[in-house]
Amino acid sequence: MKFTKLVKHLKKHKKPLLAVLVDPDKFNPELVRLANQNEVNCFLVGGSELKKGSVDKTVSAIKENSKIPVVLFPGDETQLTKKADGLLLLSLLSGRNPEYLIEKHISAAPLIKRMGLPYLSTAYLLIEGGKTSTTQKVTKTKPLSLKNTEYIVNTAIAAEQLGFNALYLEAGSGAKTSVPLGLIKRIKQQVNIPVIVGGGINSAVKVKTLLRSGADMLVVGNALEKNVYLLTELSACFRKI
Repeated sequence: MKFTKLVKHLKKHKKPLLAVLVDPDKFNPELVRLANQNEVNCFLVGGSELKKGSVDKTVSAIKENSKIPVVLFPGDETQLTKKADGLLLLSLLSGRNPEYLIEKHISAAPLIKRMGLPYLSTAYLLIEGGKTSTTQKVTKTKPLSLKNTEYIVNTAIAAEQLGFNALYLEAGSGAKTSVPLGLIKRIKQQVNIPVIVGGGINSAVKVKTLLRSGADMLVVGNALEKNVYLLTELSACFRKI
């Protein structure tokens, strides 16, 4: 399932997909081997702030050992490579920092065009997850408060009306709590674009719960950095759908 097929699947709201988020700073090759053996539909590669890892080398290492699509999940314009199958073109719609609403995109635009990278324009909504996330620190923005879920739902509606082709609901890397089931359901009732959910998904129990939300894709990252073999348990939840 390469990028175009992946996007078509998401837009048709078919069986929910499982994505593995790979931070190049913490890349574990064992993760690729396990992904090949389990129900993993794509890799997302990138991070809010890279210190030593290389997106280009990480994508190459994955593609040398797997046929699973590799999609960029870039923190900024420095995290691009033409070796990837596609790109989630993220705009931090939950924040009010123009740098991450448009300026970073202007810097990235000619690079994406030159590389010929296919992309899915995605509204990124950072939602409070019980701890200060790296995204929050790097972008100098605040997450959307769960005390005002109506505002979050309206932000999702606005994203669709503005022409975004997908939503990414993010509780933050290593979040204590994942995006609430009820909130995801409410958003799914109000928008027709694919809804991707990540952050705080660290157990089979949470996966089973979130699979009932109607989310089109669940993204697991931090939990696998702590225990790569958890992937087999999480993947099994998708086989039972």
